[in-house]
Order: sequence, then C-alpha cells, then structure tokens
Amino acid sequence: MHTLWIAFVGVALAELGDKTQLLTLVLAARYRKPWRVLAGIFVATLVNHALAALAGHWLDSLLTPGVQHWMIGLSLLAMAVWTLMPERIDGEGEGETRYQRHGVFVASALAFFMAEMGDRTQLATLVMGAHFTPYWQVVTGTTLGMLAVNAPTVWLGSRYSHVIPLKLARTLAALLFGGLGLWLLLK
Repeated sequence: MHTLWIAFVGVALAELGDKTQLLTLVLAARYRKPWRVLAGIFVATLVNHALAALAGHWLDSLLTPGVQHWMIGLSLLAMAVWTLMPERIDGEGEGETRYQRHGVFVASALAFFMAEMGDRTQLATLVMGAHFTPYWQVVTGTTLGMLAVNAPTVWLGSRYSHVIPLKLARTLAALLFGGLGLWLLLK
C-alpha cells in the first residue's frame, strides 16, 4: 500500500495547476454533464497511466540501479522546475474542439488522453512505474490521484476558479518534488 499512496500523492500534487486540470475546467463548463466528463477523464487516465507505468517498468529492466537512482533524482528535480511553469491548453480560446461532434464521454476521454501525452503527470507515472512495485498500485494510485484533483474541478472549479491560488499550489508541489529529488540524490 506504500506504493499506492506515493503514486496517489505524487500525481495529485503534479496535477494541481496542470494543463489537464485546466482542460477539466473547460470540459465541465462546456458540457455541463459532470458524471460523463469525469467518466471520460477516468478512462483516459487509466489507459494513459497504465501504458506509462508499463513503459517505466520496462525501462527499469534495462537500466542498472545506479543509473536509475540518478535518473529518478534528476527527474524529480526537473519536475520541480516544470511544476513552477504555468501551462495553458493547446488551442485554448479557439471555438469548437475537434472532439465536440462526439458524445460528452468520448469527447472528454479523447481530449484528456491527448492532453495527458507527455504531460508531467504521465512522466511522473513513468518514473514511478520504473521505481515502485507492484505495477497495479502505481496505476491505481496515479489514477486515483488524478481523480482526486479533477473530480472537484469538474463540479466546483469553473465556478470558483478565480479563488484558487494556483501559483501557491504549483510552488508547494515544486518544493515537494525538489525536496524528494535532493533527498534521493544525496541519500
């Protein structure tokens, strides 16, 4: 269960202020069907993070423990810096999405899956998949971490987005990633 909690907290913190969280706001505001939007986000996250954790597990079998140690430590430091950078959604401000002609669930799942590609939460999942076992706990933890941040965003985020201090959330997440990276490298 240790792995599940690390994956949950790591991805939940990385998701705060992330472009996929912003996408969640857009989807919720546009469609006003929270359960369908959330179901699309769940499926997209589960598939995306299952593939990322599997790729991380595969990389783990190719790299020596010493190389992994440095790669994970440096990856955490890079995540700390990346977390401080505000993001915007690709194509933000444009009228219709290319997925809008499909149902709310399909549109949400496709848009979220594509936005998650190469995202910091996907990369965090890849790193955790390489470092932690069992695999199912990494995928479960990262998926639940994404839902823990995005579920409230679906229902409340669009209404209260002007009140949420995203800069503070990004700064705290960056400090956590930086601290973990330094601790791992100096250990």
